[in-house]
Amino acid sequence: MTTLSALDARLHQLGIDLPPATKPVANFVHCVQSGNLLFVSGQIPSYGEEIRHVGKVGREISAAEAREAARLCALNVLAQARAFLGGLDQIRRVCQVQVFVNAAPEFADHPVVANGASDLLVEIFGSAGAHARFAVGAGSLPLNVAVEVAAVLEIE
Repeated sequence: MTTLSALDARLHQLGIDLPPATKPVANFVHCVQSGNLLFVSGQIPSYGEEIRHVGKVGREISAAEAREAARLCALNVLAQARAFLGGLDQIRRVCQVQVFVNAAPEFADHPVVANGASDLLVEIFGSAGAHARFAVGAGSLPLNVAVEVAAVLEIE
């Protein structure tokens, strides 16, 4: 009988299923470890091979939908970390979250969008999920997705 790790149990309690980790589609890796830091490459709002939340925020995509896209991106960050580490219990804290918003020039609610990722990480990790962050508008993102999220995690 397999027992759940503490973090897997927390995800189950919250009703959160991580998407499957995907393979890189270009010349990069999803995770790089340097000492006790894990750098997770930018993740898009996909579930497996299905790309979700496509379009320009402030035009085709609302701030509320973009917030959900950021949440899904953060789930993909954790899926990549789990695939790299073999589990999530090695994560000690979330250090930094980087949020890129495929925004129309007149869109100015980038922090609202970024809260989709930030709120999820605090919900899962508690105070260890509180992090430094930036949220910036981008003229475009890969595959025209609404949001991309990267992170730096402290691990043991």
